[in-house]
Amino acid sequence: MPSYEPLTHDGPTIGNREAELPHLAPLRVRSAPTIDFERPRYRHSRFKQALAACGASRPAIAGIDTSMVLLAVASTAAISSTSEAQRAPSWVLAVFPLLVLLQLSLRGSYGPRLLMPLLDGIRLMITAASMAAIIVIAVQALIGQPDINIPVLRLWVLSAVFLVAGRGLVNRIQYWTRVRGRMAVPTLIMGAGVVGRQVARRLLSRPEYGLAPVGFVDSDPPAQETAHRPVPVIGGFEEAEELIDETGAGHVILAFSSFPDSSMLPVIRACDERGIRVSLVPRLYESVNDRLMLEHLGGIPVLSLRPVDPKGWQFTAKHASDRVAAGLLLFLLMPVLLSVAALIKLSSSGPVLFRQRRVGRDGQDFMLLKFRSMTMNSPQPQSERFVPTNGCAPGGVEGGDRRTFIGRLIRRLSIDELPQLINVLKGEMSLIGPRPERPEYVELFRADHDRYAARHRVKSGITGWAQVHGLRGQTSLADRIEWDNFYIENWSLWLDVKILIMTAAAVFRGD
Repeated sequence: MPSYEPLTHDGPTIGNREAELPHLAPLRVRSAPTIDFERPRYRHSRFKQALAACGASRPAIAGIDTSMVLLAVASTAAISSTSEAQRAPSWVLAVFPLLVLLQLSLRGSYGPRLLMPLLDGIRLMITAASMAAIIVIAVQALIGQPDINIPVLRLWVLSAVFLVAGRGLVNRIQYWTRVRGRMAVPTLIMGAGVVGRQVARRLLSRPEYGLAPVGFVDSDPPAQETAHRPVPVIGGFEEAEELIDETGAGHVILAFSSFPDSSMLPVIRACDERGIRVSLVPRLYESVNDRLMLEHLGGIPVLSLRPVDPKGWQFTAKHASDRVAAGLLLFLLMPVLLSVAALIKLSSSGPVLFRQRRVGRDGQDFMLLKFRSMTMNSPQPQSERFVPTNGCAPGGVEGGDRRTFIGRLIRRLSIDELPQLINVLKGEMSLIGPRPERPEYVELFRADHDRYAARHRVKSGITGWAQVHGLRGQTSLADRIEWDNFYIENWSLWLDVKILIMTAAAVFRGD
C-alpha cells in the first residue's frame, strides 16, 4: 500500500480570505489509509435548504421559467381583452409558452452545468422569447391569419421581461445559498499535480460554483508540491470507490495525473453507478475554446480545435468599430474631459496628462495616456518602486501615496483612464483587451511565465476580462494571464458586450 502525506493542513489563504470547508470533519490519512470521516453536515434551516434546491435543481428552474412565461401570457390576455382588434388568438397563447420552453431546453438551459452567469442567462431568455415570436409570426403568415403582430410583440416583450426577472431570481438564490449559505457539494479531484491544485484553488476562491474540494485522489502525488496543495491527498486511485463513499462526494473532477488514463475508467463507471457527476479537464486545455468541434473517427471521439485568428477579419472589424466608438465617446464626453483637466490644473502644478511607455500588440511600444492623479513635486523614491513579489502584478498605488484629492476621486470613478480613448482613436489600443504593461515588467514576466507573451497577439484594452473579474492593481499575475488568454481564445462580439456591461457595473459600484 503506498504511503500518503498526513493531513496537517491548516487551510489555504485565498486572497485575503481564509478558505474554509465548514461542512467537513477532519480527514486523517496514514501509511495504511484508514479514514476517520464524517459525512457533510449542513448547518442550515429547512427554509435555506429548500431555497438551495430551488436554485440548483433543473426541474425547479424549469418551473420558474414556466411560471414566468404563463404570467406573460396572462398579462397579454388581460391587456388584449379591452380591444377586439388587438386580441391575441387562443392558439398563440397556447403555443407560445411551449415554443419558449422548447427553445430554452434545446439551448441547454436545463442541462447540467456548474454555473450560468447572469448575463448569459439574460441573453438566453431574450433569444428564446425572440425565436418563439418569430416562429409564431411565420406560422401566422403561412396560414393567412389576420394581422396579429401587435399582440405577439406584446407577448414577446412581456415574456422576455418576466423570464429575465425569473432568471435573475434564480441567480441570486444560487449565489446566496452557495456563497452566503455555504451550500456546496463535496468534490474529489483525481490528480494532485499542477492542474489539480489549480482546480482546487479556483473552487475555493469561487464558491459560487457550488463545489467544495475535500481532497485529492492520486496514487503517486508529486512530493515536492505538498506544501502548495490547498487540500490534502486522501488516497490513491485503487481505493477511489471507497473514498467516494466515505466522503459522500457528489462531484468528481478528473485532472491530470501520472497514472494512465485506463486507471480512470473504473472511477468513471463507479461514479455513473452512483449517479455522481464527473467533470474532465481536457489535455491542452489552454487551446480549448468555445469553438471546439466534436467529431468521430469510427468509435473514437476527436476534438477539432478552431483557434481565433487575431489578424483575421473579425478583429479588423472590431478595431475599426473601436476607433469609431472612441471618436464618438470623446465628442460626447468632451465637457467631462475639459472639466477634469481644469480641476487637475488648478489643484496641483504639473501637466494634465500622465504619459507612460507601455507594450501593446506584437510587442510594439506606445505612450499610454492618463489624467495625472499624483503630485509632481516629489518623485517616487527608487526604494518605494514596485518590486514583483508573491506572483503579484504591478498596479494601483505603488510606494508612498502621492495622490491628490482630485486624483483620488478620478481614480475611484476610473475617470483617469478616459484619455486612453485617444490611444484607441490612434489605433494603439482597443476598447477591450488585456491591459498593457511597462517594458521592464514585460521582459521580467516573459521569463517567468510561458504564456505571458500570448497577450500581445491582440491590441491592449482600456478594460478587459481580467479587470472585470477583480484582477486590477497588485493582484495575481498568473490569474491575469489565465483570464486574458481566455479572452483571446474565446473572443466574440457577445463577450465584448458582457465586458462593457460588467465594466459599467463595476464603475457604478466604485470597484
